[in-house]
Amino acid sequence: MGSVRHTELGAFLRSRRERIRPADVGLPHGPRRRVPGLRRDEVAQLAGASVDYYNELERGAGSQPSEQMIAALARALRLTADERDYLYHLADRPVPAHGGAASHVHPGMLDLLGRVTSTPAQVITDLHVTLVQNPLAVALLGDHSAFRGARASFIHRWFTEPEARRLYPEADHAGQSRILVADLRAAAARRDARDTEAGSMISTLLGLSPEFAALWADHDVAVRREDRKRLNHPALGLVEVNCLNLFSEDGRQRLLWFTPAVGTGSGDLLDLLAVLGTQAVSGPGR
Repeated sequence: MGSVRHTELGAFLRSRRERIRPADVGLPHGPRRRVPGLRRDEVAQLAGASVDYYNELERGAGSQPSEQMIAALARALRLTADERDYLYHLADRPVPAHGGAASHVHPGMLDLLGRVTSTPAQVITDLHVTLVQNPLAVALLGDHSAFRGARASFIHRWFTEPEARRLYPEADHAGQSRILVADLRAAAARRDARDTEAGSMISTLLGLSPEFAALWADHDVAVRREDRKRLNHPALGLVEVNCLNLFSEDGRQRLLWFTPAVGTGSGDLLDLLAVLGTQAVSGPGR
């Protein structure tokens, strides 16, 4: 990346940082704040970067950031879709296609996720790619941030990787499979005919999973708006939760949040998540 772009990238990051109030991203204002927006260390924390690394980026002297780091910075700084794309261009990185793990999260939905602090919550795409999780969702379901390519979709992992089902009691597998396939059919129908992402995913699963192929042949269609789940959490045991969905205007993204199923005692178990932290679950599920 040339020095001019290094300099412009640093200036752009600084300008976006200075416009954000701490309260906009769920941070306390503090009595001794001397900068108009976020501090550099706060942006680094929100993006999962070291303070030294972020400082280098703002000074225009850092190395070329990865696609994953750009996506994290865009979310931390609440960038619009156009601003996010501009950041990719400044970093000489290809703008990712919609629907992948680096997809842009709508700032309003990201803001709402930041305000959901007392229950597990995450934002996913209509193809069940996890875009961002709050700490309680990581503690309940595992960290989904490392998945790339086809594996970024939970539906793909569900039908191709036995480990993806580990959190679910075996008796519930067939029901969850049917729900996921019916939801995928609805999502594929809503997408533009020129969008090949859903079609490619369906074609791949038809070739890899006889279970998926049999369910797809049933032609069931149903948007998953809410669901009741039983989860075999490695530290908490069996947890029963309601999974609720809030959809973006175009239906391409969803905010999921998990509440304890009434009358099951799962409320006390979910309260323990904040104490157990992200070490409570080692594998991914949803």
